[in-house]
Amino acid sequence: MGKRYIYIIVILFFCTFSGIPPKTIGQFRVKTVVIDPGHGGKDPGNLGTGKFKTYEKDVVLAISLKLGDYIKKNFNEVKIIYTRDKDEFIGLKERADIANKHNADVFICIHANSNESSAPYGTSTYVMGLHKTKENLELAKKENASILMEDDYKAKYEGYDPNAPESDIIFSMYQNAYLEQSIEFAVKVQRQFKEEAKSKDRGVKQAGFLVLYHTTMPSILIETGFLSNKEEEKYLNTEKGQDNVALTIFKAFEQYKIEMEGLTNEDLSQKGHPDNPPDTSGEQHIVFRIQLVTSSNRIPLDSPKFDGLDSIHEYVADGWFKYSVGEEPTLTSAYKLQDTLRAMGFNSAFVVAFNKEERISLQQAIKLLK
Repeated sequence: MGKRYIYIIVILFFCTFSGIPPKTIGQFRVKTVVIDPGHGGKDPGNLGTGKFKTYEKDVVLAISLKLGDYIKKNFNEVKIIYTRDKDEFIGLKERADIANKHNADVFICIHANSNESSAPYGTSTYVMGLHKTKENLELAKKENASILMEDDYKAKYEGYDPNAPESDIIFSMYQNAYLEQSIEFAVKVQRQFKEEAKSKDRGVKQAGFLVLYHTTMPSILIETGFLSNKEEEKYLNTEKGQDNVALTIFKAFEQYKIEMEGLTNEDLSQKGHPDNPPDTSGEQHIVFRIQLVTSSNRIPLDSPKFDGLDSIHEYVADGWFKYSVGEEPTLTSAYKLQDTLRAMGFNSAFVVAFNKEERISLQQAIKLLK
């Protein structure tokens, strides 16, 4: 048994028997959301085909405000903060600083794409990471180029120049403690666009966006469509289209919020709560694990990333390799293990449920255990 796993057991023992009050089960809450409409002011962003005189800055501001309204109407306990709520220029670092200053739980950056060809269409959602393709690199460079409009950008961004290939070396050293949660949210956004909005799913991708690089919470950047595509430009230019896009993102946020928060104590106190091990004599076999790492490439189970942890589980979902630990029979014990792992530095660790080795939502697990 590895040293780290022994350490987990020791911590759990002392938390249980030392008289220290246990943490509230499912106490994590998404309380503050920062919505970032891209571009603005002297930076118009991408332009439309000409017929509709579309500016990216206007489209994404309208979508962002509608998204904020949806969240406020459905979750009045959530505080919504906009990096801008009017047509003004805000630097990339300032946008991230706003989120960091308010200790945001989620950062949602809204953009609209463009291409030299009018053919491409559909949505994509980005998380911070290394550029895997030339397309991702070029998009990041284009978005990052807005820093050239800022005063003293070389000093502010420590010499970063979006036009210099060597500047991208900073992203090779990048490590995000919240990458797993960012990917979980991004996957939900793309799934909603594909299944509910019937939009072409261009996937969840990684790229070196400066606005995401400086944030210290789960962060995503959504390209809501192509202004260079006449049909998509027309759709994004209408209030109905903007409302549909905002509603689609809201539904993904709602799913993310529920999954990250898990259940409240009130939920657990209800009859049939999963505080007792499930009856595995029937068809179901539900276990709770703690997801630790998500990667676009397979990671060997004996990797140093998992040093000291036993029983690492690998599964593939939405094109990503995901790794979890634990085999908890109850949600209560799973939350305790999650807290321990977060205290050990796995800040993005969260509870996931499986039924016969198939990933299901926590809500599905609760229903099956009743």
